[in-house]
Amino acid sequence: MDSEKVVRAMARWWQTVSQEDGDTRNPITYDLLQESESRTSKTRQYVAAMIICLGAVAAGTALSWTAPVFPQISAENETINQGSLNSSTGVISNSTSSKDDIRLTDSQIIWVSSMLPLGALFGALPSGYIADTIGRRYTAMVMDIPFILAWISISFANSVGWLYLGRFLIGISTGSFCVVAPMYISEIAETSIRGSLGTLFQLLLTIGILFIYVVGALVSWKTLSMLCILIPILLLCGLFIVPETPVYLLKRGKRSEANRALKWLWGDYCNTSNAIQAIQNDLDQTGADASVKDLFSNRASRNGMVISVLLMVFQQFSGINAVIFFMNQIFLSSRTLNPDVCTIVVGVVQVIMTLTSSLLIEKAGRKILLIFSSTIMTVCLAMLGAYNTIQRHTDISEAIGWLPLLCIVLFIVSFSVGYGPIPWMIMGELFMPDVKGIAVSLSVMMNWVCVFLVTWLFGLLNAAGADVPFWFFSAWMAVATAYVAIALQETKGKSANQIQSWLSGR
Repeated sequence: MDSEKVVRAMARWWQTVSQEDGDTRNPITYDLLQESESRTSKTRQYVAAMIICLGAVAAGTALSWTAPVFPQISAENETINQGSLNSSTGVISNSTSSKDDIRLTDSQIIWVSSMLPLGALFGALPSGYIADTIGRRYTAMVMDIPFILAWISISFANSVGWLYLGRFLIGISTGSFCVVAPMYISEIAETSIRGSLGTLFQLLLTIGILFIYVVGALVSWKTLSMLCILIPILLLCGLFIVPETPVYLLKRGKRSEANRALKWLWGDYCNTSNAIQAIQNDLDQTGADASVKDLFSNRASRNGMVISVLLMVFQQFSGINAVIFFMNQIFLSSRTLNPDVCTIVVGVVQVIMTLTSSLLIEKAGRKILLIFSSTIMTVCLAMLGAYNTIQRHTDISEAIGWLPLLCIVLFIVSFSVGYGPIPWMIMGELFMPDVKGIAVSLSVMMNWVCVFLVTWLFGLLNAAGADVPFWFFSAWMAVATAYVAIALQETKGKSANQIQSWLSGR
């Protein structure tokens, strides 16, 4: 009874004080987060996105690892006094070489290269389903393990078989993080910074590539591989800090956990009630997790799938991987700079311009950057095609040896501000939570299929003439420009419902 009197006395005192200063809130029942005017903090959203995108750094190191390593372990670089090569194992058999020395034949180099995209296909497809089953955060943890095991396998490899295993495992993780990271980012980000956070995946991917270019020029390939282990280890530690996405938690009926996740991500002063209700309204419209049949039977999801897949196709048919793969040869033809120096310069440019894209995307918008990107790439690829055509028939190309360097730099700049980051980012915007997992998985899988196709086609086209591939890719970029200009609407600043209304034709 005494305690009840004390409480009533406190309430009467507060009412008297609050009436005097105009504040009518009860200190016992008042919840700061229920204020109609609230503010959010974006710092932890960037922290969480940076942590999940350490998977992109790891993927970037995996993709570019072959560039400095293959020259070190190629059988063609083996000197005569180093003995004979066992073609079945890739190990040199002689008295002077270490048992850990590896020398690869041309066919083995092709297989080591191919193991990553092959593993990525196996990693991408089930990742959406796994993310919908155990959560985005736990999926990232599970799929980070192959990264660590892969680098251990590669670092201590004493035969080509261990390289095959390592590259396949690293492909599984790479393909998986291409699915999970964009999903996670799109579900934790406020609308105002969703685009900027979405570009972080491509930005950190380019940082991983640059890391390999710089460090690979200074250390041996085994030391480089050991250093690469540190990135997935840091990723695993970081994943213990960040929360699961509020969207996934609400899908599983864990409202209190979703509330705590939002407070961690958006700050203690955000209006979690309104944010959670908005997410719940979206979930109520979609229902339970959908199947592949549901993905294609729903008009909005089907249209979103077409857009996502086409953007992935255009990204790869820009010829980005082919251009980077043959960059040294292109720079050699320019006779202006050391190809190794040019490669590092291009890597730096790629990082800077991808960062620029993250700053521009919420100001300029997705559509205008995509159109700018494909237009400039169309011109650059056409100029490279014309340069090689001239070189095939005349000697006048020697007077314009600087042209390939200019075209490559402009090509990388335009790719980095548009078709590099935006297809990954917009993929997370186009789908509702019920179909996002399977839709993103299929989109990423199509991306890796296109990697295979472009590699295969480049060999066939290059056999017809060094200029043919560039004309081919230039034509694809012209088609991409027309498609985006006609069919794509701007998604900057739009809510999930607004995007779905557009995709549904409403």
